[in-house]
Amino acid sequence: MQRIYRQLAAIAVFSFFWGGMVQQSNAQQSKAQQSGAQQNGAQQSGAQESAAQGGAKTWSKAAPASPAGAKLTPGQKFVIDTVRMAVALPESDQQDRLRVLSTAADVVSPIDKKMAKNFWTEGARIESDLVRLGQTPAVSMMSGGQVDCAVALSFVENVPDGSVLLAEQSLIGAITTCPKQTLDPVSSKLDAGLEKHVVASRALMAAMSAHGEKSAWSQQRFAKMFSSLPDPKANAAEAENLAAMYTQMAGSVDKDVAAKAGLQLLTWLGKVEDSPLRTMSIHITTGAMQQALGNEAYQSALQSDLVANATAQNAGQDREIERPQPDNVSVLAAMSNSGTDQTEQLRGLPPAERARAAAAQGFATGTAGNKQQAGKYFDMAFSAGDEVWDARAPETNAAEVIQEISEAAAQVDSLNALTRAQKLHDSSAQAIGMLAVARVVASNGVTR
Repeated sequence: MQRIYRQLAAIAVFSFFWGGMVQQSNAQQSKAQQSGAQQNGAQQSGAQESAAQGGAKTWSKAAPASPAGAKLTPGQKFVIDTVRMAVALPESDQQDRLRVLSTAADVVSPIDKKMAKNFWTEGARIESDLVRLGQTPAVSMMSGGQVDCAVALSFVENVPDGSVLLAEQSLIGAITTCPKQTLDPVSSKLDAGLEKHVVASRALMAAMSAHGEKSAWSQQRFAKMFSSLPDPKANAAEAENLAAMYTQMAGSVDKDVAAKAGLQLLTWLGKVEDSPLRTMSIHITTGAMQQALGNEAYQSALQSDLVANATAQNAGQDREIERPQPDNVSVLAAMSNSGTDQTEQLRGLPPAERARAAAAQGFATGTAGNKQQAGKYFDMAFSAGDEVWDARAPETNAAEVIQEISEAAAQVDSLNALTRAQKLHDSSAQAIGMLAVARVVASNGVTR
């Protein structure tokens, strides 16, 4: 049983810490990966495989870098012109502006590094402004690993002391990309956060890794963070991260410190509302305590704290944790129905599902050679996309829907897809759609 808990802990540690860190190693590549179908037979096979695996689809692949000084191809010129037009569109919402800049930098970087650098710099400034306003950035330019170290340092210095949790992913990016310039300032911000009982556990782990887990700084902050835990009711979602943090460090600190911190965490978890995540976090913590202290010392520690002991004893059995799942529309199913008109069946679907399903049908029909029918499906997809955007809600990723339908249309006819994206109601949606088309053209060239 303890082996199972240790495995759960290892998975949690990986997901809570490296989930943010791997973005740095991937920053040199385009975030777009081929998970939809392409135009020729081999590409359609790839789409079928992606559809069978499920998950949100991206209809393009990473573009190869353009050699310095090389003459631009027609496709590359199209990409640069489209990116410029998209970025020039006004966005009333700074979160939307950040999304646009992040995508634009990603798309244009292999072709024009200087242009991308300007987008990274502006995006980092907006990211900083959002954090100062008390908002978590929708995307993090800082975490991409491309922002200049001087810009990264300025970002860190401008993070309010109580906002380290909002800026957590950005701070991890700063430490990973520019440790020499930002490690000490980030450490100071994390210290100031702990004084206010704001525990950015993943950023603390990144800082401890950079300082060295055996360093005096890391040892002291490990003890301090578990004596400075935030309000359990308002921060229940942090349970897994805190348990993973404890697991990562418990074996590197003095056993008395590990015992005290473990009891403090169990006491805190005891005040969190019951949920499968809470149960798993308790089991991870007790498993890590046993491994770090040994069974006899672990039992002795529990007996010394009635509340922590009750939390451990009454945790119950692990239950399945419901994680948010991306909307899944099967391209494979669309291909199998490409010979029959599906418009009536699509009309009754909710807007987001209708947009994705119509785009899938449009792709399948268009790549099969019937562009007229594909156009009808894309009419429906973009109309539904407008509905999704107009009724934006946190539980619906409207930007992702616009991106997906635009990329699907671009695979069939990129010029037509660009026109469709430019006709979307909202300028931010237009920019996102245009950039999605540019991403496809960067991979495949202009299609008609």
